[in-house]
Parts: sequence; structure tokens; C-alpha cells
Amino acid sequence: MDNQHSTSSTLGNDSRPLRVAIQGIAGCFHDAAARGYFGDAEVHPVEFDSFPEMFDGLADDASMLGLMAIDNTIAGSILPNHELLRRSPLRIIGEYKMRISHVLCALPGETLDTVTEAHSHPMALMQCEQYLRRHGHIRMIEDFDTAGAARNISRDHLAHTAAVCGELAAELYGLNVLECGIETNKRNFTRFLVLADPLVASELAPRDADVNKASIVFTLPHTQGALSKILTIFAFYDLNLSKIQSLPIIGREWEYRFYVDLTFDSAVRYHQALDAVRPLMNDFRVLGEYTEFVEQTKS
Repeated sequence: MDNQHSTSSTLGNDSRPLRVAIQGIAGCFHDAAARGYFGDAEVHPVEFDSFPEMFDGLADDASMLGLMAIDNTIAGSILPNHELLRRSPLRIIGEYKMRISHVLCALPGETLDTVTEAHSHPMALMQCEQYLRRHGHIRMIEDFDTAGAARNISRDHLAHTAAVCGELAAELYGLNVLECGIETNKRNFTRFLVLADPLVASELAPRDADVNKASIVFTLPHTQGALSKILTIFAFYDLNLSKIQSLPIIGREWEYRFYVDLTFDSAVRYHQALDAVRPLMNDFRVLGEYTEFVEQTKS
């Protein structure tokens, strides 16, 4: 069973659009990921300019879900988002992994020869730099957002101007795609977390039988072998560490907080492992227990 179905089917009894908080505007990659995760459910993105503002919005409206990028295969972990999650009572109820692919799009009638500027977020421009430099007449102009660049071109009728963005943004803002897949690295994936208020999470979380992944956070005493002991226990109980991320604890020099993702086949062994490691940890918290995302193969 894939993790999208467990959540969207629970929500399917309500005909209202599913309100999902995202960082960015309609058509951005967070919006595309929300649509991908929730499948056939109608998604209404609630836009926020930043992740801290998104968390504030979720705190004010417990009925709203959230979707947040946490890792990228090129840029690595998004460290500030780990801390936002730790400080918040929100629970992880799912994950979604999506390939990040960029298109070059412009107003109808424009061509590669007529375009003189490409607008986008600096990271997107960097990821497509090789393609854009092959078209030396196109200047790279930094913008605040990939989808925002597409929206501005459409809204302001900007001639000779293209956006580097996702295909969804081009579609939403009525732009013609001049070229697809212009990113240099085709193996660029982002992992997103689906977040919910604890009370909502208890209703939407996958069934116990479908849970095979957990995200936890903890600190350790500054003693020799402290982390090694934890990892040995996890190995003994057949837990796989799919991620371990350390962040320094401000005000406690050379001490670190660990964010760990675990995957497992047996929920019983997983809970036994947590019982075994808890006495060795400080500030322990389970951020969420959910179903590991597995990309559906096309038949």
C-alpha cells in the first residue's frame, strides 16, 4: 500500500478541497509535491512566503495540513527545517519524493531566438546554468521564486522573457514550454514531509500495519562511545538508518542534537529498540511514524 492512499482515502469522505500549507505560490514544487502525494484529492494550496511563517499558520489553524521540503539529493539536508519541526508539536504523517525537473517557458509566440532573459530562483538558475550558457544571448535574472517568475511573466505580459520553473507553473500561468528537462543533473530529487496537528495526525496517520518508517530526534551525553552504543542497538534490532543528521546545540559547545530516520520491517522490533535506547538518550522525541515512500512503477 502506498502512503498517498492512506491519507487521501481518509480525507475522501469530505468533499471540500484539502487545504495544504506550502512555502511558495501555486505552481511551485511544493504545490506539485502536494498534488502528487494526495493523488486524486482536490488540493487547495495555502501560500506562505517562508517556512517559519508556514509553521505559524499551521499553529493557528489545526485543520490545515502542511508539506515541507527536508532533503535534496544535490543540496543535502535543509537544516533550518529540522529545527522548525523539532520546536513544533506537528507530527510527520507521510513523505513524498519528487524529481526536480525544470522547463524554460514564455508567453505564447516567443521562441528560443526571441527570448533574451531567463528569470528564476538563484538555485534553479544554477541547476540549469549549463543549458542557459549554451544559449549565450539569454541573460540569467534572479527572482524570488520559480513559480513566481512564471506568474510575473504571465501577469505583466513580459515579452522576450522566459521563466525557469516546473511544468506545473508553466501550465497554471498559461505559458508555452520552449524546452523541457533543462537541468544539468537529471538525478535531482527532493524529499518532502507531510505534517499535521497531533489530533489530526491521529486520524490521518497510516494504519499500524503500514508503518515502516520513523523520524526521531535526541541528544546524547558527551561521553565516549555514546553514539556508537545507540547505533549498535539499532543494528541488533534490525533497524536501518536511512538518515542521520547532527546539528550543534547552541550554548552547549561540542554537543550535538541528532535527527535520525529509521526504516524497519517489524513494528515490534522497532518499539523494542526504542525501549532499549531511551535510557541512553536525552531530549528524545518521535517526530512521526509513517509509511516509507516507494515510487509507483508504471505498468
